[in-house]
Amino acid sequence: MKAEQDADLIEEDSPQENASANKYSSISPPASPEDQVDNISTTYFEEKVPVPEYIGQVFSFRKLWAFTGPGFLMSIAYLDPGNIESDLQSGAKAGFKLLWVLLGATVIGLLLQRLAARLGVVTGMHLAEVCNRQYPKVPRIILWLMVELAIIGSDMQEVIGCAIAFNLLSVGRIPLWAGVLITITDTFVFLFLDKYGLRKLEAFFGFLITIMAVSFGYEYILVKPDQGEVLKGMFVPYCAGCGSVQLTQAVGIVGAVIMPHNIYLHSALVKSRDIDRKNKREVKEANKYFFIESTIALFVSFLINVFVVAVFAEAFYNKTNMEVNQECNATGSPHTDLFPLNNGTLEVDIYKGGVVLGCFFGPAALYIWAVGILAAGQSSTMTGTYSGQFVMEGFLNLKWSRFARVLLTRSIAITPTLLVAIFQDVKHLTGMNDFLNVLQSMQLPFALIPILTFTSLTSLMNDFANGFWDCHGTRTFTY
Repeated sequence: MKAEQDADLIEEDSPQENASANKYSSISPPASPEDQVDNISTTYFEEKVPVPEYIGQVFSFRKLWAFTGPGFLMSIAYLDPGNIESDLQSGAKAGFKLLWVLLGATVIGLLLQRLAARLGVVTGMHLAEVCNRQYPKVPRIILWLMVELAIIGSDMQEVIGCAIAFNLLSVGRIPLWAGVLITITDTFVFLFLDKYGLRKLEAFFGFLITIMAVSFGYEYILVKPDQGEVLKGMFVPYCAGCGSVQLTQAVGIVGAVIMPHNIYLHSALVKSRDIDRKNKREVKEANKYFFIESTIALFVSFLINVFVVAVFAEAFYNKTNMEVNQECNATGSPHTDLFPLNNGTLEVDIYKGGVVLGCFFGPAALYIWAVGILAAGQSSTMTGTYSGQFVMEGFLNLKWSRFARVLLTRSIAITPTLLVAIFQDVKHLTGMNDFLNVLQSMQLPFALIPILTFTSLTSLMNDFANGFWDCHGTRTFTY
């Protein structure tokens, strides 16, 4: 009867048995011992962060602090090297005209992340685990393969972004393949930081986000973009004179910002807080604070993305290769050969972006850029690894040791990246990143359909199911 068990929806207790205003039937996993969620050897949350109790308070900063962490880890996917490259290309190719696309994609991303967090809080299972229990075998395997493809594509951008940062910081002494190996090694080391405490791991990610904010914020202050143009591009949804190049860039922005595997990740990260899912008030409160935290985290990530777009829009929009070549030659840059002597429009990627910043604004701009890229690549590589583990152990119901899971998920994602690093030159990766950003857009339905479906099921979400008649996603409660 296994097929029937997989297909059946998990049922809530009858309303008559839930007379208490604060108690309700939490969603329980299937009764089979091998399917018990609590017994699965999960990653990341081997400990649970306690939440202080303040009954009667509408809002508490101490309670918000207890819930702070998962949203910022989730927001790192909005700041990975693929996003940074999409940002700089958007600025260089369309100026400030596509900032409204970035804003819209971030807002849509926030709404989807809210659904993901709510699913994890209400059911006690992350999205991959729910898919494992609700979908038949064939659709489940297809869905898993599509999500793995998205993870591999994202991971290629993240690891190669780190490798490019090492290359820039070492003035070309560290080749791309060596940078990939260094990134793989230090990722394994950093991943075990949670052994020293979950909050320490979250603090480390917060430190990396701070480095990105300072690095790209420095470039923003240095270039001094026109603030009026920034606001106009952000709030006027129009792209005058745009063609196929700008359209492709807009699609790439959406794919870079809204990553399918990040929805799976966030639904798992929220399980790290100690919440009594049988207490309606606690579930409602957790949903509220996770939404506030996610909003703050994505606002920070949006600002950092705006820094990058504005810098390249102000300094390099409509610049020609000839102009850049002459400037680099005048400053004695060793990278002058990157820009041919013609009047073609400048094309930049993460690597060339650092070079042109160094040519126009001095060596400090180049090295600070590289530090920001390194922080973006390292942090997103780590969260990408967590995504791979959650997705694989959820869809396949793995019971392996943690090291074995990390080794398997890293090997699947890293192998194609290493091949690219060995056979591709650091100066010619722009086309690959454009393709990978569009690929992320194509993979979105494989996360959107499950999360929208499951968070709309009353039998799964109880009172917290999505509703058509209110904007809060619950029929009884605000959050």
